[in-house]
Amino acid sequence: MAEDKIIVDDINREFYDFRYEESEKDFYRIESGLSPEIVRKLSEEKGDPEWMREFRLKSLEIYNRMKVSTDWMPNIEGLHIEDISTYVRPKTKMSGKWEDVPEDIKETFEKLGIPEAERKSLAGVGAQYDSELVYHNIQNEVAKQGVVYLDFESALKSEEWGPMVKDYFMTLITPRDHKFAALHGAVWSGGSFVYVPKGVKLSFPLQSYFRLNAKGAGQFEHTLIIVDEGADLHFIEGCSAPKYNVANLHAGAVELFVKKGAHLRYSTIENWSKNMYNLNTKRARVEENASVEWISGSFGSHVGCLYPESDLVGRNARAEFTGITFAGNGQDLDTGAKMVHLAPDTTSVINSKSISKGGGKSTYRSAVYIGKKAENSKASVSCQSLMIDSGSRSDTIPANVVLTDKADVGHEAKIGRISNDAVFYLMSRGISEEDARSMIVSGFANPVSKELPMEYAVEMNNLIRLEMKGSM
Repeated sequence: MAEDKIIVDDINREFYDFRYEESEKDFYRIESGLSPEIVRKLSEEKGDPEWMREFRLKSLEIYNRMKVSTDWMPNIEGLHIEDISTYVRPKTKMSGKWEDVPEDIKETFEKLGIPEAERKSLAGVGAQYDSELVYHNIQNEVAKQGVVYLDFESALKSEEWGPMVKDYFMTLITPRDHKFAALHGAVWSGGSFVYVPKGVKLSFPLQSYFRLNAKGAGQFEHTLIIVDEGADLHFIEGCSAPKYNVANLHAGAVELFVKKGAHLRYSTIENWSKNMYNLNTKRARVEENASVEWISGSFGSHVGCLYPESDLVGRNARAEFTGITFAGNGQDLDTGAKMVHLAPDTTSVINSKSISKGGGKSTYRSAVYIGKKAENSKASVSCQSLMIDSGSRSDTIPANVVLTDKADVGHEAKIGRISNDAVFYLMSRGISEEDARSMIVSGFANPVSKELPMEYAVEMNNLIRLEMKGSM
């Protein structure tokens, strides 16, 4: 029985753990560590405009002055920036034609199903390999509507869109927010720029997929999305990496600007390898009568630190976060959400679920802030945790700050284990114990999976079944 479980784990895990060896002929890698010389070299390699080069160096100064936060950060003592290469790129130009992508990189994304997903259900796709995008494409009918979907470097250097990038870049997430935001400002590379014009409502999602193949490296993509007044967009982000025996780092940044009356849904399935430190920062600015939805699934990484923030700055702005975290053996996943109410009649909902097994640690952390001007605002927080065994741990750390009497704030938390009665009932119907437990966990995660497009819901449920293998 134990032997069968090992075989199943090895076969299934290869879907994400396959990798290609990095050669000097095919890849450029900047030396490990962080210094002004390295940042200048990275900036020169990328051909940054002068203002961006200065921004990077200023961010590095801030990084060197700041300490790691102890309030909103799990233990990251195993991460040493001097051992991380902050820039690794394949020696190939980005292409809008799939057949022009180098064969080994193309095979990687073929295995992950990216081209197939694009053909079936996506309005546009960007695929990043290590520090740079290797493929980017947008459907003609979407481009005709005036939607701009570019890799971040092309937008930065564009005469038409470069000024908009400069106006918005790292104004919502600033280098002074925390140490790893400053790091991102210094060494960011890759990512996506999206602009949806007024009144345009996309019927199919856009997607970016990030694959970190390099050993001992970091990925620092920047995503900037502007949804103009009355527009509607669904954006999907996928991430994965093979497993190594040294630390890798992901410290990306996502800035979302949702204008008056607009709507944005941002969906993420993160399946980083379990040697990854995932220290990502995401934030949305939501204006009057606008709304943002965060759909989040976190399944990988050795240490995870992710709390998407919604700043509700206009009357009747709305934000909703629906997320699930699965922490297995050797994982410490610290996740949650932040809701900041700064205008009257604003509404926020947090619906978070976590699963821990095999000694994994899952921490839910949230902050709800209701300012003095946010009268008649409503905030609802629901946190549910499921522990598969007695060796696992789940903690809930909420924080509510309410500065007006005219507000409605509610918080609910629940921690439990899989019911033996439910397992016995399913087994009495001919289902194995392992499959019965997987079914119960999948049902627990259903509020998240039902919000995803079909192919991503299937991937999430497959990840749950994978994590449940051999968990008894």
